[in-house]
Amino acid sequence: MHLKIQHTTTYGYQKLVRLNPHHFYLKPLQRNHLKISAYSLDINPKPEGMNERYSIEGNPYFQAWFTGETENMVIKVDFEVNTSHFNPFLFLMDQWFLQNLNPENDIPFAYQQKNLPILNPYLLHSNNNLLKSYALEKLNSDDPIQFLTQLNAAIHADWHHIIREEENLWSAARTFAAGKGSCRDLSFMLIEMLRHVGLAARFVSGYAFNPELEEGHELHAWVETYLPGAGWVGLDPSLGLMADEHYIPLAASFLPENTLPVHGSFGGENLKPSTLHTSVSIQQI
Repeated sequence: MHLKIQHTTTYGYQKLVRLNPHHFYLKPLQRNHLKISAYSLDINPKPEGMNERYSIEGNPYFQAWFTGETENMVIKVDFEVNTSHFNPFLFLMDQWFLQNLNPENDIPFAYQQKNLPILNPYLLHSNNNLLKSYALEKLNSDDPIQFLTQLNAAIHADWHHIIREEENLWSAARTFAAGKGSCRDLSFMLIEMLRHVGLAARFVSGYAFNPELEEGHELHAWVETYLPGAGWVGLDPSLGLMADEHYIPLAASFLPENTLPVHGSFGGENLKPSTLHTSVSIQQI
């Protein structure tokens, strides 16, 4: 599948401002089933300097710095990517992990002690008994894949996916009570549920493409959970699907705000909040 993706983000500042250094998380993460065939990033006003770097969690980003003043900033990403078929179930899990799974335990899943210094940030949660109970109800065997697919499908069935233009992220408790949420809200709720039962989980932002899906999934958020032996496995609670070649990740983190496409600020006198407009086009060519 050959896709052409065009993503434009426009910030309006209402008056002349000075742009502080910015980080742009707008380059797809490396995946075996993805190959970028063309890529361009255009920023207006043109940065004085720009360099590609990697975050503490291994996400690529472009660091840019500016001179002068401007009333707006326009970021245009244009790239083509080839995706090959990817079976999200084609993996083996570590035997220690499987043998130490006990559905009767208060926290059924466990990781080896040597891995916890890295995984601990991905296990932090809000100690919400409702979230934990909901997840535990779906754990009725010693098969992690069956549990994940059932939990993912249950969220898709029990919560209504909505399109929210606001940038804020709802808490997992709010989404649970509302019975609805955006892709990022549902993803964060699933992350909390997984962490409550002992599974490391992280937030992923990027693009999703499928001509059969409803409108509003182009700029998307989903979840990855860590299964020893298999690595990070993708789950999309908005659709009840495992992440396959239709998902193109830009950033993944234990903190959802770390995956925002644009990080930066601006300075000046009597500042007012900026406005934001985003458009994404994904075409199969």
